[in-house]
This record gives sequence, structure tokens and C-alpha cells, in this order.
Amino acid sequence: MKNHTPLLPYGSLFFPIFAALIKKNMKRRNSAIVAMLACLVVLTACREESNRHTDAADEQQMEAFVSTTNADDSHAAKVKPTKPMEQPASIKGVSEQILKRKGYIVSYNKQTKLPNWVAWHLTAAHTEGRVQRENYAFHEDDAVKAPRATTDDYYNSRYDRGHMCPAGDNKWNAEAMEETFLLTNVCPQNHGLNKDAWNDLEIATRRWARKYGDVYVVCGPILGDEPYKTIGRNKVVVPKAFFKVVLAMKPEPKAIGFVYENHGHNNPKMFQNATTVDEVERLTGINFFPQLNDNIEDAVEANRGYF
Repeated sequence: MKNHTPLLPYGSLFFPIFAALIKKNMKRRNSAIVAMLACLVVLTACREESNRHTDAADEQQMEAFVSTTNADDSHAAKVKPTKPMEQPASIKGVSEQILKRKGYIVSYNKQTKLPNWVAWHLTAAHTEGRVQRENYAFHEDDAVKAPRATTDDYYNSRYDRGHMCPAGDNKWNAEAMEETFLLTNVCPQNHGLNKDAWNDLEIATRRWARKYGDVYVVCGPILGDEPYKTIGRNKVVVPKAFFKVVLAMKPEPKAIGFVYENHGHNNPKMFQNATTVDEVERLTGINFFPQLNDNIEDAVEANRGYF
């Protein structure tokens, strides 16, 4: 509440003077009007003096508020932003270069010439779009140093250039679509797996994004034990299998994992390949969804969610 200076002390100095003037001039014409105007002048002067005191108090309060707000902002600036929900924890003892793209994040391994993982946030809106994949071609990723995978490495290898983050999830934006064709988003994948079972899982993931509003997805290669099979002059490693984990936060948190062997014959039905996220973590050594509250993370990763 404002602390106004009372008007009475100021007015009491002037009222006797003007009362005398009024008495002396009562017989004069318009004397009452003169007196009223004089009183108005006095009241205005008092009000201005009061406002000066009030404005000074308000300025002090505002300075204190701004000082406190700036202090809060300074503290907030020191708080590090959390990583995206879909981004796994850093992998200890493994070559890793994090590349952030329009539609996904990739952890690139310069030793295997493959992604360790590729992660993205798939929204319902991103499952639609008019950008066509036929307008784009696979190409080297200049963001990583040579030697790196090239299109020649895949030539006559009998392996597809298998998308990890699929082109079908990126029809919403031309740049996002183009970046899915970078070879850092690609692994040597059996043609039968790529066109059938793995494609079915990609379609199902888009269906879940539309059903729940959005999902968080991570996928990548499972290398198995050495020695590794490789293709091409740059010795791109051929994975033994592939994984995908999917997290939905609405209407309640739940997650599911999938593991597919890298062959195209007798692939089981999709949910026969389903498992828990904990099991995928055991196979890959990757810690998925570390941004989750620990209790929620433990619960959703230990149990295979129903999608």
C-alpha cells in the first residue's frame, strides 16, 4: 500500500490566509469564484508534493525488484540445460563424435565408420509431409574426418545402405530429409531385413507417434564379437544385429525395445523381436533415456511396455 503524505499540514498553512481574503472581498463581485480557484491551487500543490514522496518510494521498490530479478536471471544462466530426452548418455571407452542434425542426433564412431546410435524425437506432425525421398541420394558426411564411409564401400557389397533415422520420418522438412542420406546415419543392412521387417518397425513407430502424440526413438547397430566383417576400402563394419528402443511419455511413461539379427530370412514377427530396454542396454552398453527421473527410468526400462 502506498504511504501518501497527508494534505492537511500543507493546507492548514494556506487556509487562514485565503479565509481572510474571502472575508475582505465578500462584497466584491465574483469573490466566491476567486476564493474557490485559490483553494484549488493550494490543493494541487499539496497533491504534487505528496506524489513526489510516493514516486520516490515506488522507485526504491522497483530498484529492489529489478536487482532481485537480475540476480535470479544470473543464477538461471549458470544452470546447464538438460540434454534432449532422446539422447543417450555418453559411452565410455568407445569412439564417439556427437553430430546434431535437423531431424536427429547421431553418435558417430570413427573406428567402425558407423553410428553408435541415432536418436530423434518423432512427433505426430513429423509423420506427415510432402518431401519425397526420390529427390535425394546417399552421400559422404563432410562433418567427420576421412577415412569414412563412402558410397563406393557399399557398391557390390550385397548390403543395403540401411537408414537408422528413416527417410519416412523426415518428409516434414527438406533439410531433415537430405540429412537422413548422410552415410553417418547408415549401416550395412541385409536387403531382406531392410525392405521387410525393419521397414515394418519403422511404420509401426510412426503409428505410435500419431497415437500418443510423440515418441522418443533410438536405434543403431549391435556389432557382436570380433573379428568384424567389413565392406569396402574403408572397412565399414557389418553389424551382427540392430536395436531400436521407443519411449512414450503419454498418457503414462512406457518403453519397449527391439532386436533384429542382420539377415533377411525367417525374421520373426515384430513383437517376437520385442524385449525390455534393460535388455537392449545389456547388449549394447548404452544407457538410454538418462534424462528421465530415476524411478521412472528404472520402471519403464525393466518392463516391456504395451504399445
